[in-house]
Amino acid sequence: MNKPTKSNLKDRLAQFMQAYVYPAEEKYFAHVENAVNRWTVPPIMEDLKAKARQEGLWNLWCPHAEYGAGLSNAEYAPLAEIMGRSLIGPEVFNCNAPDTGNMETLILYATDAQKKRWLEPLLEAKIRSAFCMTEPGVASSDATNIQCSIGRLQKEYVVNGRKWWSTGALDPRCEILIVMGKTNLQAERYRQQSMVLVPRNTPGVNVVRPLHVFGADEAPHGHAEIEFTDVRVPVENLLLGEGKGFEIAQARLGPGRIHHCMRLIGCSQRALEMMCRRSGVRVAFGKPLSEQGSVREDIARAACLIEQARLLTLAAAKKMDEQGSKAARDLIAMAKISVPSMAQKVLDKAIQLHGALGVSQDTFLAGAWAYARCIRIADGPDQVHLHALAKQLLARYGR
Repeated sequence: MNKPTKSNLKDRLAQFMQAYVYPAEEKYFAHVENAVNRWTVPPIMEDLKAKARQEGLWNLWCPHAEYGAGLSNAEYAPLAEIMGRSLIGPEVFNCNAPDTGNMETLILYATDAQKKRWLEPLLEAKIRSAFCMTEPGVASSDATNIQCSIGRLQKEYVVNGRKWWSTGALDPRCEILIVMGKTNLQAERYRQQSMVLVPRNTPGVNVVRPLHVFGADEAPHGHAEIEFTDVRVPVENLLLGEGKGFEIAQARLGPGRIHHCMRLIGCSQRALEMMCRRSGVRVAFGKPLSEQGSVREDIARAACLIEQARLLTLAAAKKMDEQGSKAARDLIAMAKISVPSMAQKVLDKAIQLHGALGVSQDTFLAGAWAYARCIRIADGPDQVHLHALAKQLLARYGR
């Protein structure tokens, strides 16, 4: 097999998407829509994964060469954009959230035994995972509000609490949950939180319900509300150490935010191309939409917005590579504020241009718009990043 090199990786990935992923989209979603049990994985996904792995297009997200492609953030950015052009694209190459963030967490903080048990099958896509941080009763964007308790009882930790928006927990392949809770209420504010590994089938783990996104359950992965009642796990399931939960969360979320932005640029680029094609063949009031002045303005503005977002995201990725995520937090915040809003605007214009077709299941536009809208909340809502960015700028220039 002729493995891709860094120089031709982008072209090989684009060719694979064109040859296999786009043609598979309709079949994938038809299976989900018509299956007796919606929470089963369409067989075509496993076929696509096997092809991707054979082509060497696997774990492209992973910057650690011993575990994945060993690409920098700047090198991965255009690849994530290509994958993001399809709502099923990232999973085909084992580059889908929340597994990428969970794998990165395990690579950085897990023990050798934890890596053997959970990281290795995740890297091979034999299992899936979920990240349990957000809670229904508090503003979880401030992790100090977390109410879930993780109490030490001799050689076990006992987890009690309720989580929701645990993406992927409903997937039949999900076997491991990374759960954030408080281990010491008397500790300093940012040292109260810890993370533990909880196998999905542990007694006391109860999936209360799937949560819907704008009326869609997003099967077969979904977003679960989960209740933890006296869930016992060995002390060996603790990640890094007690009081390290906030530190782990910060390290995990930085790259994840940029990955979402990269994918949304791909969604937006595809929407722009669809706008151009649609406007050329759709006739209204005696002439193609492409000859309508307002349509041309929408297309031109969309192209400008996408390119601005692309350059900002690449700048953030480059700074992360050169100086680390902490030093790049200003650009990460700018991208997280700007890119989802840009994508939402571009997708909204594309939906409008497609009319009734745009809000139906017959294009990817409605699902992509819902994704963009959700990312304005996920991994920290707009207001949190605006506040953090302004605080940095005032500290830098306000003196």
